Amino acid sequence: MAENPRELIDRISIPADSVLRDVLDALDRGAVGAALLVDGDGRFVSLMTDGDVRRALLAGVELDAPASSAERPEPVVGRAGMPAEEVSALFDGRIRVIPLLDEERRVVDLALLDRRTRLPVAEPLLGELELRYVTECIVSGWISSAGTFVTRFEELFADFCGTRHAIAVGNGTEALHLALLAMDVGPGDEVIVPTLTFIATANAVTYTGASAIPVDSEPVTWNLDPAQVEAAITPRTKAILPVHLYGHPADVDALLEIADRHGLALIEDAAEAHGATYKGRPVGGIGDVGVFSFYGNKIVTTGEGGMIVTDRDDLAERMRILRAHGMSSDRRYWHPVLGYNYRLTNLQAAVGVAQMERVDEILRAKRTVSDRYTQGLAGIPGVTLPPEEPWATNVFWLYSILVDEREFGMSRDALLAALDADGIEGRPFFPPIHRQPLYDVGRSLPVAERLAGAGLSLPSAVSLSEADVARVVDTIARLARQGALAR
Repeated sequence: MAENPRELIDRISIPADSVLRDVLDALDRGAVGAALLVDGDGRFVSLMTDGDVRRALLAGVELDAPASSAERPEPVVGRAGMPAEEVSALFDGRIRVIPLLDEERRVVDLALLDRRTRLPVAEPLLGELELRYVTECIVSGWISSAGTFVTRFEELFADFCGTRHAIAVGNGTEALHLALLAMDVGPGDEVIVPTLTFIATANAVTYTGASAIPVDSEPVTWNLDPAQVEAAITPRTKAILPVHLYGHPADVDALLEIADRHGLALIEDAAEAHGATYKGRPVGGIGDVGVFSFYGNKIVTTGEGGMIVTDRDDLAERMRILRAHGMSSDRRYWHPVLGYNYRLTNLQAAVGVAQMERVDEILRAKRTVSDRYTQGLAGIPGVTLPPEEPWATNVFWLYSILVDEREFGMSRDALLAALDADGIEGRPFFPPIHRQPLYDVGRSLPVAERLAGAGLSLPSAVSLSEADVARVVDTIARLARQGALAR
């Protein structure tokens, strides 16, 4: 049953003669996936779910049309005081909310199918605005790579990063590939990459025919170590590709100094760091080129998608040509260079525009979740909290910790298994690139290896409630106490 039924019922109850737009507002207020339609005396008339609204819009029903005009199944209701086992029997894969009615058909409680039985590491924050813009695409017929939402998304993201240009592409790996090609990286070249990153960073280098050179991490921010970069440069080095890992910026100034001194390009992989800042500057817009991912677990999402940002007009023009089959910008169907079909659809961009229009809200919610974790986990023996240097703003894409087996009382993997048993999803850190079969260099990079063996990411969705975070914190604290007793 709902924890505060009266308050929640009042939040999601609207007059039966309301329009679909009012239903969407109630859905957003309640965040339980349903709105209650009641008569003037507060008696239950019907129920509408987010799925009902979505199907109505796809069928052509306008937002200002009466809710009663939307086709939907008869609601399933229960009676006040019904035994819990009987209420449970009413749920199925379609039904998530069951109003419980008194003898006068007033809603006195709600039975909710608990979607938080298992806490995921990440999930997107999608709502009425995203639905409205996607519906606009479908109704207008502009669903492919042409459309106003693509241009608008690029404009919003360029402004977000403080750059002159933003080029939308199909995913973050495509963004990396085009950025490298635009910087003339090719066969025989070397690109320095952090070994502690997702494999796409190295794979994109390999796509060009160049070699990815994995370099160790520095221990404080877990990012590419500038001192190790200097030692890895050879006459074949063409670019440095730092990753702003898990939302914390790399030391860009130190890397820029090295790049400038050796005549190298600097390409920022900011796939995990939308909104992070380095000395007050948005990441992605500091080097020659910056790239972002909009995969479903990212801070800003379009399901799949990516963006490249730059201040350089020549690079922007070249990447726009390369992403669209190499077609000339002034002669249609004329292809002077080998290009790729790396375009983002208007449907995806519509979601991206909605996300960017509420990006401040998303980032604030991220900070709220991370602050709750930081306060709750502080002082637990054997747990190292994620970094945030004075010169940086960490956006905590995933709230990631290090576990010292000796002090905590169990290994990182044992903690992951224990959390999983309690319905809490965690993720180990990425295996280092230099330990992957494709890129094994046959030598140790010790800092990254230590971090990869000790690091795990906790549930980090912006939709996590205070109670959800407390559940994770309490579970980790309990396991730490058990570990201490077992020592």
